[in-house]
Amino acid sequence: MNDTVSTLASLVAFPSICGTPNAPIMDWIEQRLAALGAHIHRVPGYDEGRSSLFASVGPDIEGGIVLSAHADVVPVAGQPWTSDPFTLTERDGRLYGRGSSDMKGFIACMLTAAARAATQPLTRPLHLAISHDEELGCVGVRSLLDFLRHEGMGAQGCVVGEPTGMEVAVAHKGKVALRLTCHGRAAHSANPLRGINAIVLAAGMVDALQALQKHIASTEPHDPRFDVPFSTVQTGLISGGTALNIVPDRCEIMAEIRLLPGISPQPYIAWLHEAGQRLTRDGSHGRIEIDITNAYPGLADDPGSEFLSLGLRHARSNTTRVIDFGTEAGLFRNELGLPCIICGPGDIGRAHKADEYVTRAELAEGDRFLAELVNGLCRPGYSAAGGSMPGM
Repeated sequence: MNDTVSTLASLVAFPSICGTPNAPIMDWIEQRLAALGAHIHRVPGYDEGRSSLFASVGPDIEGGIVLSAHADVVPVAGQPWTSDPFTLTERDGRLYGRGSSDMKGFIACMLTAAARAATQPLTRPLHLAISHDEELGCVGVRSLLDFLRHEGMGAQGCVVGEPTGMEVAVAHKGKVALRLTCHGRAAHSANPLRGINAIVLAAGMVDALQALQKHIASTEPHDPRFDVPFSTVQTGLISGGTALNIVPDRCEIMAEIRLLPGISPQPYIAWLHEAGQRLTRDGSHGRIEIDITNAYPGLADDPGSEFLSLGLRHARSNTTRVIDFGTEAGLFRNELGLPCIICGPGDIGRAHKADEYVTRAELAEGDRFLAELVNGLCRPGYSAAGGSMPGM
């Protein structure tokens, strides 16, 4: 346990802010794993200076378990921290630091599990997948998944260690991020009727986004397991205009749709296109473009999954939950076909704000959970029922 806490202290000390180069923290993790004899791949990201890491301990065969985490954290600028966010600070059993819950606490548990696995007679491998820039919309894991798909990596399942308080989560919403660009025509404000005001068009599209939310709430099948039991629409950013005496010819809106698992965004995007056409009257009163800037899928639960049963057994739980925030689990399921659960120390309610923390008890439970998974990898074809997995 002290090893996990000291590992977390080292991880927190790296200011691995999303959207910035991440070589220092990935170098440190790679060195730790190399010392254990792990087989390691550094996978370059699509942006310069970023990389992900995939490491394996144990025999080079299929049927292992993937532990997945992201090493990036959100910024701290402007937040009223009571201690240095990049120095792990303990007060009353709470370990404060940026990323302690989301999700360097799980990475620390992963490295403890890898050290344990390196000393055990594994019959199947333990894999560690650590990505970058998850906080920008799960963008960094995509090159890693491309690499794993090319390599034909197969596994029994994947544990994504986002902070769930060590409860087993089986589903989450997906996300589509949209840019709505409203094009008008500039004119002198002394005679605004000679122009087309792009901000006025944008106001109409904000109304359309709100109307879409009402449409979704009243027509979409609800899933009562989620705090908000239907897909949601959010207008997050708006910018336009250059000077008060110029009729603005451009205004941009950034919006998102958080989708229930299994719900396609296409009908909703088509709904917005139709709203834009009504506002612009087929281009005679300006033009509105709608572009998808990022998207990741939701995770739909699989109640009959053998891997879910295994996860529940080691979590010592008989119940599952869903989460409203997105994770990389949907991508691991969709891109690699891996059964996925989400289970990790910490609480998402502490993340992304000042004085984020994880507790020693939560880390201890994470270590116990992963230790049992590692012990299971020492038994051929281990399943939740204690028998052999089909085809193994």
